[in-house]
Amino acid sequence: MAQLRGTDLKRLHRTWRRRKVHRLALLLETVQSPFNVGSIVRTAAALGATDLYLVGSAAIRSASAQKTAMGTDRYLSDRIYETVADAVAAARADGYTVIGLELADEATPLHELDLARDVCLALGHEDRGLSATALGLCDAVGYVPQLGKVGSLNVAVAAAIACYEARRQGWTEAEIEPAT
Repeated sequence: MAQLRGTDLKRLHRTWRRRKVHRLALLLETVQSPFNVGSIVRTAAALGATDLYLVGSAAIRSASAQKTAMGTDRYLSDRIYETVADAVAAARADGYTVIGLELADEATPLHELDLARDVCLALGHEDRGLSATALGLCDAVGYVPQLGKVGSLNVAVAAAIACYEARRQGWTEAEIEPAT
């Protein structure tokens, strides 16, 4: 077994891009670390997210965010909002169902939510998570089940898992389109 390079790597990615996928977006509410923001941006771009709604979060074009994003912000349309209500309203106006990611009392395990549709995943502050206002505005709230002794995940890691789960659900129901 050898690592894929060049043409073979492009062919592999092209095969996955041919699958019918739903749109994916992220809403970041007060994510403070530019390194977390950059990591989330890079993951979002890698998994084909198109929109990024920002509320009180670190700037995605700061030097620190760019260190982890590595220029992948150019693949996302990003907009800044004054309030989370404005950001959620914009995501809904763009056709997304807003799914909060939070360890909350009435949250559903992420894999049990229907993510095989146009979804905007909302993530919050590294310590406090999503605000009560944001949670109340979400169409559903999910969490990543954890088996170990650690009680929570880094927000960028949680975002990566959630983005992948949304894509996995879409890929599971999709068929590969014929090559043109």
